[in-house]
Amino acid sequence: MAKIDEDALAEAYNRALALEKDGDIDAAVKAYHEVLAIDPEDHGGASVRIASLGRGEAPPKAPDAYVETLFDQHAEAFEDILVEQLGYAVPVMVRQKLQALSLGPFKRMLDLGCGTGLTGGTLRDMVDGITGIDLSENMVEIAHEKDLYETLYVAEVEDFLEDNDEEAFDLITATDVLPYLGALEPLFFGAAENMADGGLFIFSSETLPDDILAGRPYMVGPHQRFAHSEAYVRERLAATGFEIVEISDINVRMQDGNPTPGHLVIARLKR
Repeated sequence: MAKIDEDALAEAYNRALALEKDGDIDAAVKAYHEVLAIDPEDHGGASVRIASLGRGEAPPKAPDAYVETLFDQHAEAFEDILVEQLGYAVPVMVRQKLQALSLGPFKRMLDLGCGTGLTGGTLRDMVDGITGIDLSENMVEIAHEKDLYETLYVAEVEDFLEDNDEEAFDLITATDVLPYLGALEPLFFGAAENMADGGLFIFSSETLPDDILAGRPYMVGPHQRFAHSEAYVRERLAATGFEIVEISDINVRMQDGNPTPGHLVIARLKR
């Protein structure tokens, strides 16, 4: 990999952010393209920001380098930011749904995008063994210290699902993973390939009103996170062999004092 000119990158990125803040979208997009020219791997998520400004197609997912950098930087303060400041309670919602529907206990759980272990910790007593995957090494180190997981991997979720040859799982969770993915085929197909027949796939997604999505399956929202239409989620699940147990409307988190609408989805694999 060619060495990045960090000074030029910082200058271009800060200029792009300032232009975006001033509302000069054309100039901001041009500056973000400069950022991408300097850093093609896109550690700063310029491609996602361009899409969030309504310019250019949404990428199929957030760049790995961006997601890794974002979470490595915030690992130490992650739980405080997410739970205390943003009111994130999806792991608790997952537990409540499983109990309300009398689902479980489970033998083998795969926690995709495990982060610091919020979902693993919430479901620990319902599962014999948990494998956790996250792209951020710093996040995985914190999860490891909690002693919740039998196995932890630093890996990109879709890559892991493609390469994994472990025994099949009867529960796969992906809480707060879909906001970093656009196209869902690789995730859903990978989950099906790694799941025991009749296993459950539980995940959260964010969405936007129909007039904003305007018929699109997914788009990058104003906070650089992917939003998915419910119709697209349903269609992709059906295409990969899942039947829906339940889809609930939820508030995923607070953002700038406003709720973030989304879905909590429970699907069962039917081969």
